[in-house]
Amino acid sequence: MQVLVKKYIRKESTSGIILIFATLLALLLNNSIFSEFYTSFLQTEIVFKVGHILDIQKPLILWINDGLMAIFFLLIGLEIKRELIAGHLSTPSKIALPAIAALGGMVVPALIYFIFNYGDDYSLKGWAIPTATDIAFALGILSLLGRRIPASLKIFLMALAIFDDLGAILIIALFYTNDLSFHAISLAGICILLLVLLNRFKVTRLGFYILLGVLLWIFVLKSGVHATLAGIIVAFTIPLHAIDEKRKLISPVKSLQHHIHYWVAFYILPLFAFVNAGVDLSYTSLDKLSNPTSMGIIFGLFIGKQLGVFLFSYLAIKYNIAKFPRCTNWAQLYGVSVLTGIGFTMSLFIDSLAFENSNAFFFTDKLAILIGSFASGIMGYLILRFVKSRRGCSI
Repeated sequence: MQVLVKKYIRKESTSGIILIFATLLALLLNNSIFSEFYTSFLQTEIVFKVGHILDIQKPLILWINDGLMAIFFLLIGLEIKRELIAGHLSTPSKIALPAIAALGGMVVPALIYFIFNYGDDYSLKGWAIPTATDIAFALGILSLLGRRIPASLKIFLMALAIFDDLGAILIIALFYTNDLSFHAISLAGICILLLVLLNRFKVTRLGFYILLGVLLWIFVLKSGVHATLAGIIVAFTIPLHAIDEKRKLISPVKSLQHHIHYWVAFYILPLFAFVNAGVDLSYTSLDKLSNPTSMGIIFGLFIGKQLGVFLFSYLAIKYNIAKFPRCTNWAQLYGVSVLTGIGFTMSLFIDSLAFENSNAFFFTDKLAILIGSFASGIMGYLILRFVKSRRGCSI
């Protein structure tokens, strides 16, 4: 199990480094003579049309945010399903600590954001922005620390991020949904029914699931519910274990996860960061950055996440609801709690749903995400770098 964890973390850490480069490149382009080219590139109109039956017309940035990110959520769904059925979250004792910690990491940042923006209905739409954690970045920083960090703490962070993602999925479904089209929802319901039937009849050919998944994505997009949720639905219907035509035990979930993880980690997430992190700094200043929305995001990520995760973990362990991670001490647990404040791609994604027009804040909302995330990453790294592991415990 530890070998699998190490392989996963190594892949995620490399992805995290690429994400940093994609972010810096976006910032450089949008604050140079190439700014107009960068902006026009994001707004490139792409049309998908099939006669009079289907017509989808969106700028490139929305094709990435609504389309490619659905593949990202498909990967998240596959990971969640594996962990819940046969992984780190398959028993109540394994679930307790990361689930409670993740709850604290969502409630406290949202409360801090609410306090900063109380009375402003438009700004309050962004209450969920500081509740997210970017697992690629967080695990990337852990990997830099090597054997200083026990495997149990890495597993804790992975499991916490899974519950964090589940929370983000529920938030998007419940709070970031536009006017509903019941005709499109009905068609989406038929697709879901067919996917469930494929699962019930133990169909192992992934092509059938992917075809229905594309149709489901189109209908969900047209329904007013955010299209990325189609990825989660498809993931949950794919069998974890099945018998193929040769009477061999296979795992369609593991197979699809293996095939798309590379594309998500090294192409989709960096591309998402590139099109969303290009903050035009010429419009920002310290005065503009001090608006309640930006302050709510910065303090929510940097203070709220670490406070919520650590406090809820402490209470769960103190009252014997959950067990303390093996070979770990409180200082290390606190360091990992700080790392959960790296919202980055997930926070940017929720920001794009909450505020269609970042001009309202002079792009300081996105800049605040970068500040809160990088501050959490640096502080978390420094704490874990200089804290000593428990003596007499093999990690």
